[in-house]
Parts: sequence; C-alpha cells; structure tokens
Amino acid sequence: MVVKNLETLDHPQKVSAWKLLSAIPDPEIPAITIAELGMLRAVDFENEQWVVTFTPTYSGCPATEMLINDITQAMTSAGHTPVKVNVSLDPAWTTDWMSEASKKKLSDYGIAPPQGKACFEGSLPPSVNCPNCGGQSTQLISEFGSTACKAHYKCLTCYEPFDYFKCI
Repeated sequence: MVVKNLETLDHPQKVSAWKLLSAIPDPEIPAITIAELGMLRAVDFENEQWVVTFTPTYSGCPATEMLINDITQAMTSAGHTPVKVNVSLDPAWTTDWMSEASKKKLSDYGIAPPQGKACFEGSLPPSVNCPNCGGQSTQLISEFGSTACKAHYKCLTCYEPFDYFKCI
C-alpha cells in the first residue's frame, strides 16, 4: 500500500478530509500527527460513505480505539458523514512510512528518529545521533525506553539521556 498524498487525491472533498485528518496528533508523541507517522493510509468516498483507512503502529496499540474516535469525530464535525474507519494491519506499520520531515520533528521533540530503513534483524545501533546536541558519541542504556518502540540512550557529549525510536 502506498501512502496517498494530497497531489494524488482525485476530489477536492478528499483533499479537505485528508487535511482535516492530518491535524490529528499522535497521542503518544503530540508533536507529530498520525499522517506524519504514516498511519493515515487512505481517505475515500465509496458507496455513499467516507472510508478512512489507518494502520496503528502495532496490532495491540492501546490508542487504536481513541484514534478511531478522533477520526470519526473530526470527520463528523466537518460534515463528512457517514464515516467508516477501517483498521488495516496488513501490511504492518513500519517506520519506513515516516517522511524525513517527520523524523526531523521527532528529533526537535527530543526523540532520536529511526536511522535507516526498517531493521528486521532486531539489533539496535551501538550509537545514534543525540537529538539534544547532535553529538554522535552515544551509548545504549536500555533496549526499551519510555515505550516498547523506543530504546534509551545517553549522549557522551552533553550527557543527556534520550529515547531513540527503533526501526520497525
């Protein structure tokens, strides 16, 4: 599945709906939206209803119901009704769906963005760029940070601890 962007949408109301939904923040990282994370996959008008497809960052994400409600509320408030929200788990969400601009927002927020493409072998890089000072001399402290999708590192230049968003 390819992420749709505004240039590929074939109807002005789809552009309007996409922009509306693109403003919904991720509940865990409010500096970035569900569209910037690549979770918002499609907005279509089919069979007299709006169909929004999104992919949570993992199948057991506790925010899934909240995001369905946020999407439904945003669409309903804007008059885009009726709306159906499809949760798509195949293909699974990957950090590869994040744009470079999204990764920059993560870094500005204090979370080191995933480095490179999705890593399926499961090993973490021994060092990642510090989001606080840009230092490249860092040390892995724990394979798990504030959430399971993050690891915890310490910068050996500024000595600040920080989370690293793992390649998934």
